[in-house]
Amino acid sequence: MILVTGGAGYIGSHYVLYEVDRGSEVVVLDNLSQGHREAVGGVQLVVGDIASPDTLDTVFQSFTIEAVVHFAALASVPESMAHPERYYRNNVVAVVELLEAMRRHGVKFLVFSSSCATYGDPVYVPMDERHPQLPVSPYGETKRVCEKMMEAYDRAHGIRFASLRYFNASGADPVGRLGESHDPETHLIPIILQAASGRRKDVTIYGRDYDTPDGTCIRDYIHVTDLAQAHALALDRLRSGAQSDCFNLGSETGHSVLEVVEMCRRVTGRPIPTVDGPRRPGDPPRLVASAKRAKSELSWSPRYADLETIVMTAWAWETNRRF
Repeated sequence: MILVTGGAGYIGSHYVLYEVDRGSEVVVLDNLSQGHREAVGGVQLVVGDIASPDTLDTVFQSFTIEAVVHFAALASVPESMAHPERYYRNNVVAVVELLEAMRRHGVKFLVFSSSCATYGDPVYVPMDERHPQLPVSPYGETKRVCEKMMEAYDRAHGIRFASLRYFNASGADPVGRLGESHDPETHLIPIILQAASGRRKDVTIYGRDYDTPDGTCIRDYIHVTDLAQAHALALDRLRSGAQSDCFNLGSETGHSVLEVVEMCRRVTGRPIPTVDGPRRPGDPPRLVASAKRAKSELSWSPRYADLETIVMTAWAWETNRRF
């Protein structure tokens, strides 16, 4: 059985759905601070905090856990700049407790939700796994610290891990069962689509003076279902006896904020008003992945890599959302 921490959240719930679709047994541990009970469907849900050793011991004693796939974390760069204490407590202390629980109960496989934020400002683009890791935000630093902890636990206790460094997770389940539902929303595509649907007045463009062709930030958007597939493949790789490793997950194509707004206008056929705002601390001008290692070593083949498909699935969810 697979323990999925944060499995009621956006990416975690899509991973749970992917594993259920391929016949896996899954149990979800989530405190529902950001996740949704409805997103779990009929999968066993334990409501609790992974920072609690008692909660973790209860879960590991109640279920025959073979592997852990860890999504439970705070994930906003601007929020981490304003409240670093929340990020170190939720993203680092909780992982110490999770690793200790895995050690106590003899669980040897961990797939970890990491981030391209561990790299900081790009030295070169596209960014591969050898790129220097110099985080510029507490969020990125917490993910980097967790990777170092996992390396130590591998050496000391034989807990093997796959750390998956996402670029920008986006989109929704292609058949409409799940989608992105944060309150408040912080991700660009759903914010734009909320403006298209009338749930938001406009979209703020944070900075138009970056060193990019149109002056706005460029990001690499990767479909959430393709992320889910990569987690399943990473776990299969660990089960097969492979050593711990880190993998970038991205589409290998960058799109500016203005390009994303324009694509959302095309897909929805709606006017989407924008207003200008200042740059946000911790926002690099350009983040684009090299995902060659994931494609070669995980046999990962993204199915929904183009921006139009990503926006179409997200728009279908926005117009027919269940929660």
